[in-house]
Amino acid sequence: MKERIIAAFFLLLSLPLHAQNITISGYVTEKKSGERLIGATVYIPEKGIGTTTNAYGFYSLTFVADNFNLHASYVGYIPFHSALTAKENMSVNIEMETVKDMKEVVVTGKKDAIHERTQMSAIDLPIQTIKSLPAFLGEVDVMKAIQLLPGVQAGNEGSSGIYVRGGGPDQNLILLDGVPVYNASHLFGFFSVFNADAIRSVELVKGGFPARYGGRLSSVVDINMKEGNKNKLHGEGGIGLIASRLTLEGPIQKGKSSFMISGRRTYYDILAKPFIKGNVKGGYYFYDLNGKVNFKLGNKDHLYISGYFGNDKFYAKQKQNLAEGINSSFNTNLKWGNVTAVSRWNHQFNSKLFGNLTAYYSQYNFLISSQTKSTFGVGNEEYLLKYTSGIDDKAVKYDFDYIPHPNHYIKTGVGYVYHTYKPGAQQTKIEGLGMKQDTTIATKNINAGEIDAYIEDDIKISNALKANIGVHWTGFNVQNKFYHAIQPRLALRYLISDKLSAKASFVQMNQFIHLLTNSSIGLPTDLWVPATASIPVQKSYQGAAGLAYTHATGMEVSVEGYYKTMDNVLEYKEGASFFNTSSNWEDKVEIGKGKSYGAELFVQKKKGRFTGMMGYTLSWSKRQFDNLNNGKEFPYRYDRRHDFKIAGIYELAKNIEVSAEWIYGTGNAITLPIGYYNGPDGNTVQVFGERNGYRMPSYHRADVSIKFSKQRKNWERAWVISAYNVYNRYNPFYIYSTTNNQGNAVFKQMSLFPIIPSISYQFKF
Repeated sequence: MKERIIAAFFLLLSLPLHAQNITISGYVTEKKSGERLIGATVYIPEKGIGTTTNAYGFYSLTFVADNFNLHASYVGYIPFHSALTAKENMSVNIEMETVKDMKEVVVTGKKDAIHERTQMSAIDLPIQTIKSLPAFLGEVDVMKAIQLLPGVQAGNEGSSGIYVRGGGPDQNLILLDGVPVYNASHLFGFFSVFNADAIRSVELVKGGFPARYGGRLSSVVDINMKEGNKNKLHGEGGIGLIASRLTLEGPIQKGKSSFMISGRRTYYDILAKPFIKGNVKGGYYFYDLNGKVNFKLGNKDHLYISGYFGNDKFYAKQKQNLAEGINSSFNTNLKWGNVTAVSRWNHQFNSKLFGNLTAYYSQYNFLISSQTKSTFGVGNEEYLLKYTSGIDDKAVKYDFDYIPHPNHYIKTGVGYVYHTYKPGAQQTKIEGLGMKQDTTIATKNINAGEIDAYIEDDIKISNALKANIGVHWTGFNVQNKFYHAIQPRLALRYLISDKLSAKASFVQMNQFIHLLTNSSIGLPTDLWVPATASIPVQKSYQGAAGLAYTHATGMEVSVEGYYKTMDNVLEYKEGASFFNTSSNWEDKVEIGKGKSYGAELFVQKKKGRFTGMMGYTLSWSKRQFDNLNNGKEFPYRYDRRHDFKIAGIYELAKNIEVSAEWIYGTGNAITLPIGYYNGPDGNTVQVFGERNGYRMPSYHRADVSIKFSKQRKNWERAWVISAYNVYNRYNPFYIYSTTNNQGNAVFKQMSLFPIIPSISYQFKF
C-alpha cells in the first residue's frame, strides 16, 4: 500500500505527458563481472535525448513510440549500440565490455562530456588512473590522487589530507558507500584509509553542490566500493615495502548475488622486531578491512550490505630491573580507527521511479595513554594518564530518482541522523607510597538529532540551456536548541557550441560539526564537536562561473572562477589545548569568519595510450577572529597563491607502462618570532609578528613509476618500480627558531622525505 501511494504521488507530476509516450528503462552493467556502472551515458541520437545512470546503474528514457537506436558509452568500455522497436514501455538491460588494449575507441553520437553536464566544479577520477599514478612507498592512495586536482591542496609533505578552496579538513564530507568517514588518515596522515583495490568509483564535488548533498562547506568526496563479481571468482592484491593487500570477489549464487572482501595491513612492527634491542619493545601498524555483499531479490529489488573496519596502533613499552627487588615498566599507546556499516535496499517502483532506502552506522574513536609502574621492596607505585574521544552516528534515509521525461531528472529524499559526540574523557591514576588517587574528568557527551530533506530537478529548458535547481533543508536539535536552514542550490549550463559551454552556480551550505585541531598533520587528537547552544553553525555562500570544452579527441578542458565566504569557523584560543579538560572545550575556542576566491584551470585526457591531467590554481584564503592577530584579517595556513600539478600515464609497450607527476606550490603561511627579550625571571621571551605573516619556501617535487606486467589467460602479474621526490628536493616540513654558535637567533628548516625508491609486486587472477 505504501509503495502505491509513493508511486501515485510521483505519477501526478507526469500527467501532462502525452499518452503515446513510452519509457525504456533498465540497468547498465559490466558484462564480465555484473557490476553496475555509475554515470554511464545512455542516449538515442535520432531523438536527441540522453541520460546518465544513477549510483546503482539505473536509467530511464521517455519518448514517442517508434523505431530507435539505443546507445551507451562509458570511459574504458566499448560503446554499446542496439536497434530496437518499441510500442509500449520496455526494460532493456545493457551489458558493456571493457576495452582490452585501451587504444583510442571512436565513440559516435551524444556523450555526457564535461561541457554538456549541468553540474560544475565536479570531477570523477577513474580507478585505473588512480592505480597507475606513482605511489608513495608503493601504496596506491585515493586521497593523494585527489590532491592532484585544481582547487585541492595537501596539508604538509606526504599528508593525505585535503584542503578544498580555502576550507579546513572538517569541511570535507567524505562518504564511503554513502556513510561519512570522520578520520580518513593512516600513519599520522601519510596514507588514507581507502584501499584502491576495493573501490569502484571516486568523485570530488568542490562547488555547485546539488541539493542532495549537505552537511559540509567545502567539498564532497563520494567513494563507492565494488559490488563483487556475480559471475566468477576474481582476486587481486599486492606486496609492497610496508604493506600487503588482498581482495577477493565472486558469486554467492551465480548471476544473482555476490561478495567482495578486501584487506590490507602494514608490517612495519613485524619487520622492526629483529632490530629493536634491549628491553624496549614497540611498533606501529594499521589495517583496513572492507566487505560487501549484494543480493538480487527480484527484477526490481536489490539488497546491499557493506562495511569498513580500520585501525591504527602505535605502542611502546619498556621494562627495567633497577636493583634487587626494584623494577619499573613504561607503556604508551596511541590508537584510532573507524567503523562503518550500511544496508541499502533498491526498489524500482516503475520505469520512471527508483527508490533507495539506507540505514547506516558510523563510529570514530581514539585513545592515547601513558602508564608507568614501579615495584619496590615495600610496595608498588603506578601513574596512568589516559585520554579518549569519539563520535557515533546512527542514520536512516530514503532517496528517490524520478525521470518523468528526458527534460527532467528529479531527485528527492529525506533522512535522519542521531549523533553522539564524545569530546573527551581524561583519566589520571596515581597509586603508591601512601597515596591513592583515580580521577576521571569527562566532558559530557552531547547527543544531537539531525533531519534533512531535499529536492532537485535537472531541467533541460532548451537545446542550449540546462539548469539544476534545488533546495536542501536541515534541522539540527542539540541542547534544547533547534537550528534549521533552507539552503538554495542553482547551477546553469549554456551551450555556446556543440563543444563549448558556459556554466555558473550559486550554493549555500550549512555545517553542524566542527573540528578542533592542534596540528596540521592530521593527528587523531583532532576533536570532532557539534554546534551547541553557545557555538553557532558554520555557514558558507559560494558562487562560481566558468567555461567547459571537449575536444574532438575526448580531451576535456575547464576554467572556473569562484568566491566563497564562511561564517562561524573555529580556532583554539592562544595556548589552548585538547589535553586540558579542566575547562569545557566551548571556553577554549574563538569564533570567526573566512573567505576564499580564485581561478582554476583543469585539463584531463581519459582515453588512449597517453592519459593524464593538468591543473593550475590561483587562489587567496583568509581568516578573521576578533581576539586573534589583533582582530586583523590574516592568511589561512593553507593559503597558497600558486598551485600547479601535472600527471601523465603512457603505455610504452603492451606490457610496459610509465607514469610521472610534478607538483609545485607556494609555501605555506606560518607565524615566526620577530624578536626576543629577557623576562623578569631571566627567561627568554619570544615576540611574534602578525599571524601567518611569513611563508615557507615553495614546495615542488617529481615522482616517477614504471610498471612491467605479464598476462596470461586467467592471471596477470606486475612489478612496479617507483621513486618519490626523484630529484631529491628538500621541501620544508617545519621551520623552527634556534641559536647558532655565536648565540644569534636563526631559523632552520626541517625536511621530511628525500628521494624514496620503492618496489611492489601486484597480481590478479
